[in-house]
Amino acid sequence: MTDAAPHTTRHDADIADLAVHGYRQRLQRNLGGFSSFAAAFSYISILTGMFELFGFGYGFAGPLIFWDWLIVLAGQFFVALVFAELSARYPIAGSVYQWSKQVSSRSVAWFAGWTMLVGSVITVSAVAIAEQIALPAIWSGFEVFSNTAQNAVFLGTITIVITTIINVLGVKVMSRINNVGVAAELTGAVVIIILLAVHAHRGPQVVVHTEGVGPGLPGWGSVGYLAPLMLGAIMPAYVMYGFDTAGSLAEETKDPRRTTPVAILRALGVAGAAGALLLIFALMSVRTLGISALSAGGLPLVLKSVLGSTLGKVLLADVAIAIFVCTLAIQTATVRIAFSMARDHRLPFGERLAHVTETRHSPAVPSIVSGVIAIAIILVNVGNAKIFLVITSVAIVIVYLAYLLVTAPVLRRRLSGWPSPDDRPERLFSLGRRRGIVLNALAVGYGVAMSINLVWPRSAIYGTGIFAWGGVITVAAVLVIGGVYYLAAQRNRDHQIALEHRPEDPTGPAAVVAPTSAGD
Repeated sequence: MTDAAPHTTRHDADIADLAVHGYRQRLQRNLGGFSSFAAAFSYISILTGMFELFGFGYGFAGPLIFWDWLIVLAGQFFVALVFAELSARYPIAGSVYQWSKQVSSRSVAWFAGWTMLVGSVITVSAVAIAEQIALPAIWSGFEVFSNTAQNAVFLGTITIVITTIINVLGVKVMSRINNVGVAAELTGAVVIIILLAVHAHRGPQVVVHTEGVGPGLPGWGSVGYLAPLMLGAIMPAYVMYGFDTAGSLAEETKDPRRTTPVAILRALGVAGAAGALLLIFALMSVRTLGISALSAGGLPLVLKSVLGSTLGKVLLADVAIAIFVCTLAIQTATVRIAFSMARDHRLPFGERLAHVTETRHSPAVPSIVSGVIAIAIILVNVGNAKIFLVITSVAIVIVYLAYLLVTAPVLRRRLSGWPSPDDRPERLFSLGRRRGIVLNALAVGYGVAMSINLVWPRSAIYGTGIFAWGGVITVAAVLVIGGVYYLAAQRNRDHQIALEHRPEDPTGPAAVVAPTSAGD
């Protein structure tokens, strides 16, 4: 009896805390510290990103890709610090959407949620299809279709069907599977790093060699090494995001005000450190540093040349697990954003999308809808793989825009005196006033610079002709579609929280109308 009392007190405090923000506890609080960290870490998933994109980045930057990794890690850490502070103040499901709602206007919050939702569901498709890299290399039985594009679609579809079922079953099932997967990925990453380090036959000075990249890169004039660094940075930028997932699961996390900030920073820190070690030891151990060979073979070629095919297949099995739990975590985050927006009636059919099942305490409808849309996006790959590449490549740009729609409004609030001396929760993560302005400004500056770098029309990234403008066109289309819907259905709407999600106390704060910090 005495052991249960503290848990009950903490749980009741979490419910009361959520009610202050206008919401009733409908999801189950099953996640502890490791589960919260694991959700964010598996979204980042360095093994998935490295095996899918190492060759892509190396083809542009050569060994300089190591410095790109550190630059992006630093920039994203500034963003993560801002998110960590917001997660301590606003422990509400939906992360980016809810944080933007608390610090900006309704319109900005809606676009933050909309862009994050679109970017996330596209990313589900992009990651699921990566199973084609690992599974057929492990066993020929996974090569169901002789056509590579068709087989990638088949494996990706099966993956999304399974992750959708898991998400329908609820966060408890999801977290157990994800925790096992993350443990396997962490173990696999450590084993790979150690084995590559043992087989190293170059020194760490390899990262200052260029292997011919740099001055003279076609179309870049005399900008020197800036060109390969800008192009190569796209690889780590594609990998190191999604750490806000811990915030998306705040309503399912125990003591989220303290647990979530740590999970966000730890997930990015661990992933960033492991990725840097993996990069440098791969470069120190691989037999050849030739641009053409490594850009074509990627990290699988490194493992095969250094460790042999048998051990390489074992490690590829671990990569396949990492890809699966990465897909699972991304879809889970997507579902929580859709759920959070829907209960504020920010999406069509809000009541239905926000409904939580009584047995599993799961938002089942957005799980199914996100799965169906992700599979539909994958099917584009059968008809035109180049269009699929453009769409999935632009997903990260859209997510960066969503992040900016949080970090920029927060910076504006800070310059106006936020947080006030009386608005500092005791013993919670905080950047402080002066330090917060500097770190927040760095987060915004990095976000703007990287967004421009990612969307800039280049044939080297998106293809020739009209495809070179694929990034600009896709981002513009997402913003225009979102803008039209907002003006038609959201701008003048009285946004009430869905009845199912209002606090039981009808006199409680924000019991009826979703709170916002500013007007439209």
